[in-house]
Amino acid sequence: MSVTIKSAQELEYMREAGRILAEVHQTLGDSLTEGMSTLEIDRLGEEIIRSYGCEPSFLNYMGYPASVCVSVNDEVVHGIPRADKIVRGGDIVSLDIGVIYKGYHSDAARTHGIGEISQEAKRLIEVTRESFFQGMEYATAGRHLNDISGAIGDYATSQGCGVVRDLVGHGIGSHLHEEPEIPNFRKFRRGIKLQAGMTLAVEPMINAGGASVVWMDDEWTVVTADHSLSAHYENTIVITNGRPEILTLTPSEKKNMIE
Repeated sequence: MSVTIKSAQELEYMREAGRILAEVHQTLGDSLTEGMSTLEIDRLGEEIIRSYGCEPSFLNYMGYPASVCVSVNDEVVHGIPRADKIVRGGDIVSLDIGVIYKGYHSDAARTHGIGEISQEAKRLIEVTRESFFQGMEYATAGRHLNDISGAIGDYATSQGCGVVRDLVGHGIGSHLHEEPEIPNFRKFRRGIKLQAGMTLAVEPMINAGGASVVWMDDEWTVVTADHSLSAHYENTIVITNGRPEILTLTPSEKKNMIE
């Protein structure tokens, strides 16, 4: 397995890609309203990405036909935007977005509630987010990849949620998907030893019900097998000798952390 260590210049490009993506997420997330089609969400997302002089990472990637993966309720990931799919009050909507800046990618996902959502949905979104930060406690040089994976999965499972096992996070850099694969659950092997300069996309995908998922006929959209709600929280990070550098925190998230 070959995991790239990024140079100082590469990290600067990735920081800027991450900063821009955080702004895209903030703007698009704030724009979500009941009655929008998922195609409208995608088109607005692409417009925002291009307004920064960036390219969308996902558009035409391995045949994916859109710039934003828009996944609603029981859709885990890779929902294909459609003009006839309308978001309603009470829905939860996961936005998975990537941008390319000077040849380097950033990748991040957030799940949003539309209007007033159920307590179950609110809790799922918070558990998914918190599972990411549980993993970050172990995302430092000298630890092993499985320390991150185990912390994510152990926390989500302790909260009674299902941890998706068929989809994982990944390394990231000049390619959207690089080594290593990053499971969201504990494995028997320790995995690679983390080194400063590694850049990773860590992305818990957590279900309110069971862990099993199925692929729809479009060969992209992944849904929960039991039709329970699913949430997604992802950031691009840099491994350091101390706490990880999280490149894709939105302005509102940074503000809340300071407060």
